[in-house]
Amino acid sequence: MDGDPMLSDDSFYKKVLDNLYDGIYFVNEDRRITYWNRGASLLTGYSETEAMKKACSDLFMHIDAAGKTLCSDTCPIEETMRDGRKREIESYFHHKDGHLVPVCLRIAPIKDSNGQMVVAVEVSGDHSPRFALRQQLEQLQRLALCDPLTTLANRRYIEMSLNSRLEEMRRYGWHFGFLFMDIDHFKVINDTHGHEAGDRALKMVANTLVNSARTFDVVGRWGGEEFVAILANITSDQLAPIADRFRHLVEQSSFSLGDTELRVTVSVGATMSQPDDTAESIVQRADRLMYESKNTGRNCVSVA
Repeated sequence: MDGDPMLSDDSFYKKVLDNLYDGIYFVNEDRRITYWNRGASLLTGYSETEAMKKACSDLFMHIDAAGKTLCSDTCPIEETMRDGRKREIESYFHHKDGHLVPVCLRIAPIKDSNGQMVVAVEVSGDHSPRFALRQQLEQLQRLALCDPLTTLANRRYIEMSLNSRLEEMRRYGWHFGFLFMDIDHFKVINDTHGHEAGDRALKMVANTLVNSARTFDVVGRWGGEEFVAILANITSDQLAPIADRFRHLVEQSSFSLGDTELRVTVSVGATMSQPDDTAESIVQRADRLMYESKNTGRNCVSVA
């Protein structure tokens, strides 16, 4: 393999690494990628040709659950180079298509045949709990309960889920949270960049939202540029932080459109279920709160 004396093209070990499901890449002391396996391509969307000799931050930015970038002062790869310690970190990275993907990073220092420090990074994605949510969504698609563009739950399934949660609330007192999210200035994206770019933005937001959710949450497309989330097993104190995490992770998502990096934000209305709620009343309340966020300046959360 060009750029890494450890792994020649006919190396048995390279063949093993190439056929692993997990993503594996090596980074030299200049933080340049010297090896990139097939699993890394599947997880990130970047081919070996696109990745080789690039810095991680040239391709994707690792961020933590709060949306803080890990590729600057707190870069775990650089810290491993400095102290020679192994690390394991839960984080997100930007897929080539723009959305955020939850991963577990396992970072280990090794020496190449010249005695130089190389950092091996293992990226595990499909083993996360969110993979189960993806499988559920595939099943929904087969049952015609998925939105065809984003593959999220569609409005019909959201309404069914809302009614189920409301029935549980009435029977057992199990309250839940509900988020109504709308992409800011979406018409400007369509008018400026075209509907294909608008569709990419919708899919990017959808993927980021579903990758940010728990397996028992319901995330769906309500219609147009509107998304909703039904959040079970949360308290009123947890509602605002969860809603703001969704908002912040969407803000951190982006994709390239020619020479332009396209980013979007969402305005969010967040509310807890009330004893006398119907599916219509909780949607209307969250929708009104979402418009409060729009009027406040967009890219923010309003909570009942």
